[in-house]
Amino acid sequence: MKKLPPVIKNQEFDTEIIDLTYQGMGVAKVDGYPLFIENALPGEKVSIRVMKVSKNFGFAKVLAFRNESPDRVETKGSAYTQTGIAPLQHLAYPAQLKFKQAQVQELLKKAHLDIEVSDAIGMEDPFHYRNKAQVPVREIAGELKTGFFKKNSHDFIAIEDFLIQDEEIDKAIVAVRDVLQRFHVEAYDERAHKGIIRHIMVRRGHYSKQMMVVLVTRSKKLPMFTEITAAIREALPNVTTIVQNTNSEKTNVILGRENKVLFGPGYIEDQLNGLTFRISPHSFYQINPVQTEKLYAAAFERAGLTGNETVIDAYSGIGTISLSMAKHARQIYGVELVSEAVKDAKENAKINDIDNVRFETGMAENWMENWSHANLRPDVLVVDPPRKGLEPAFIESTLKMQPKKVVYISCNPSTLVRDIEGFMADGYKVTKPILPVDQFPQTTHIETVTILEK
Repeated sequence: MKKLPPVIKNQEFDTEIIDLTYQGMGVAKVDGYPLFIENALPGEKVSIRVMKVSKNFGFAKVLAFRNESPDRVETKGSAYTQTGIAPLQHLAYPAQLKFKQAQVQELLKKAHLDIEVSDAIGMEDPFHYRNKAQVPVREIAGELKTGFFKKNSHDFIAIEDFLIQDEEIDKAIVAVRDVLQRFHVEAYDERAHKGIIRHIMVRRGHYSKQMMVVLVTRSKKLPMFTEITAAIREALPNVTTIVQNTNSEKTNVILGRENKVLFGPGYIEDQLNGLTFRISPHSFYQINPVQTEKLYAAAFERAGLTGNETVIDAYSGIGTISLSMAKHARQIYGVELVSEAVKDAKENAKINDIDNVRFETGMAENWMENWSHANLRPDVLVVDPPRKGLEPAFIESTLKMQPKKVVYISCNPSTLVRDIEGFMADGYKVTKPILPVDQFPQTTHIETVTILEK
């Protein structure tokens, strides 16, 4: 006989929060059945209403707090939780860092790996750190609004202060939106696939203060673009370049492939670890430069470079890691799938007068195979992959090359642990405590540095 959940939708009762998920939701259990509850912390006793019930778990919301956790802090606004902008905003920052350290520890424990995890490196000011914003534009009651969507929905919430973005970026988005409103630019309607302006994207250099505005449009035609460009420049004198990006697809992907420069060079420059990097609309560039410098410093220190090593930097992007390591190594080889990023990386090497780094375009596992056949034997391999982690083919080709040391920078502890197991099966060991670095305060994401040695 089919077993029914012990709760039903709209049921109300009192319960205690016993845990926090990796998504930052409180957990309560009824006869072993888990309920996930937003804005609830371990140790809190709450009155809840069941909102959704499935076979193995359900969701509920807090109606009232019977007691509050000592780690609870006042939130800045419900919209930041509803949209997923700041799902941990109710948790005191020192407790956020402990939570992120514990995430990594728990995943290692589940994999039966006895590896130490250091305290997470945090920020002095864990707000307004993002140097890039991509904000959707919609029409509400005849006016253009900028904001975000509720999690797992198409419900739009108008927002002007995004809490974790550079405040100058927030101001710029509002100013650009108001210019578009003045020129009667129609907002994109995703259901009808009509309208013009889809997103406003703004990037700002942390050190250089240079600012890029990107108007993401459905159609190539942007009416009165000359007047709009002039009006944006008047409203935002610090803007150094304005670009129109065309995305005519029915997609959740924000940027299309085609850019048209309306003003300036089409890129901005900023500094990282004393080097200058050219950043175009499509460039991957770490969004928290303050923490990125700490992250890279920790990675380089743990790599133990003496200046004589050959290094491979897989997933090299626009060259931030490769070029930052160049003065510490003899020769560096970078590989990146995105051709535009490789072009930027080569330009960045020229800008910084660095000649011991070579960048290649293609899949990392293919180049690892090529280099292996060419008898290239790296002393150090640096990887900074996307959230899905390393492909099995990449690990296989790496193991053929037998680098003495692997520096693994990860943005996903789950795939990190999986990949560590792959290396350990071939005799590699984690030789230093895994170091979490908080690149994304107020969110559940965590970056780590892991050192593996043969």
